Amino acid sequence: MAQVRERLRSDILGGQYAPGDRLPSEIELTEAHGVSRTVIREAVTGLRYDGLVEVRQGAGIFVLKPKLAPSSAQKLDSARISSDLEVLEVRTPLEIEAAGLAALRRSPAQEEAIFECHARVLKCIEADQSIREADLALHMAIAAATNNPLFTQFLETHSASAIPQSKIVAENRTAEQTAYRRLIHKEHQAVVVAISDGDEKSARAAMQDHLRGSQIRYRDLLRDLRGLNADA
Repeated sequence: MAQVRERLRSDILGGQYAPGDRLPSEIELTEAHGVSRTVIREAVTGLRYDGLVEVRQGAGIFVLKPKLAPSSAQKLDSARISSDLEVLEVRTPLEIEAAGLAALRRSPAQEEAIFECHARVLKCIEADQSIREADLALHMAIAAATNNPLFTQFLETHSASAIPQSKIVAENRTAEQTAYRRLIHKEHQAVVVAISDGDEKSARAAMQDHLRGSQIRYRDLLRDLRGLNADA
């Protein structure tokens, strides 16, 4: 997935696709890159998160004018995180419902896509890579399994805010970051297993636990930014 995303990113930034151009269709990209549609969808999700493309329902994938990337040393903005927290609060009841519906409605192919996305999160953890894109792809797969396109559209619209920021962790504290990511993976697993079992009640409860936990972690990050979590 990362290779496809980087190739498309290079084509966009290199001018092969200009702002306003429509990218090849999902089927065409699948054939051109020799990968599955799931990989193409996750690559496009990553490009959307980067602000390079937008998906227009029924029209295709269109290139946006690239934005200047922030410096890696730039600190997270507390106002932005507050806004993201608002999205997370609205998202919570919707995704609880989505998990329940997915447990009832998922097709075998949709169930397999959820498994694949869940496994990709673990691969990112084991490779010590950010899980944000894989995390979003998993939630998108669950939304798709409701077979109600409005759930997917909501996540697409708010994709940049859908997955909480992680704490900035010093190089000598990478174990803390890995533990954080494994906690997220464990919470995801409870949701995935319940959906696979067709257990609507457990799927809702697991998603509620996960997203309420995300809100707690997000507020903890806000306190960090405001100096309220300083060590005694």
